[in-house]
Amino acid sequence: MLKILFYDTKSYDKDSFEEKRLQYPKLKIDYMKSELTPATARLAKGYDAVCAFVNCEVGTATVRLLHENGVKLILLRCAGFNHVDIDKANALGIRVMRVPGYSPEAVAEHAMGLALAANRRIHKAYVRVRENDFSLGGMLGFNFYGKTAGIVGTGKIGAAMARVCRGFGMEVLGFDKYQNPELDFVEYVSMEEILSQSDLISLHCPLTDETYHLICRETIQKMKDGVILVNTSRGGLVKTEDLIEGIRARKFFAVGLDVYEEEKRNVYEDRSDEILESSITARLLSFPNVVITSHQGFFTEEALSAISETTLENAMAFLNGETTENEVR
Repeated sequence: MLKILFYDTKSYDKDSFEEKRLQYPKLKIDYMKSELTPATARLAKGYDAVCAFVNCEVGTATVRLLHENGVKLILLRCAGFNHVDIDKANALGIRVMRVPGYSPEAVAEHAMGLALAANRRIHKAYVRVRENDFSLGGMLGFNFYGKTAGIVGTGKIGAAMARVCRGFGMEVLGFDKYQNPELDFVEYVSMEEILSQSDLISLHCPLTDETYHLICRETIQKMKDGVILVNTSRGGLVKTEDLIEGIRARKFFAVGLDVYEEEKRNVYEDRSDEILESSITARLLSFPNVVITSHQGFFTEEALSAISETTLENAMAFLNGETTENEVR
């Protein structure tokens, strides 16, 4: 029997995992609402494993406390692992397993949804029409057909986005260290060319030391005037202050964000009765050509099902002493 403490539980998480868990009688899961942080890591005493999401704090202090309390496995129910001190976990003998690909199409479709909503000002039109205002001032967009899309990162999600853009009749440029052989319609170019030639730039790369603040004043200045920027990957890819500067300078026609640097306290929480302490977030929300969603790119029935199934399979692989390509080292 493998005992798992499931952190940061939402109702949809529990429903999805419990539906699948019946197929795995050797796994026992206890659910709690608290996020995994150094302050809550001690609650894992007596458990073999913990299950954490992308917004949990699994740094050095947390990993050390998990080790001291007997935890041998960290199950990430997400693809990203930049929030985990992998080196410390390896040094302490804690295995880390993730869900590398749950539904690339879910994120890609959301990315295109953001691009369309920002371009055609759908968010503004929705509010305006509800107030019986049917005017079109400030709603003018442009056709994606015949334009150029620049996909930064052509892994599973980036590849899905490239296919969506191709379906819209766009020319598709790609930038990645490793070219995807399945994307024979994509022209791989340098990052400089992505910036200078693309009408739509969509970010689909992991957050690393190399990609941190990939989008900053220097790279923004190299973009075409009137570009649309979409980020559904990680907030740290974009330097927010420089993005705001570019928006104010009218460099961007529109911006669609499912992630942003200061999202941590906001992710999956209802803060409608609070005053947001961050002026940066408030400034982003103030721009009429910016659409922000709540880190929901993954949030489809198909993705939740895949996440729960893969996470539980990872737990069983650990219990059976098996290795898997989902392990992070």
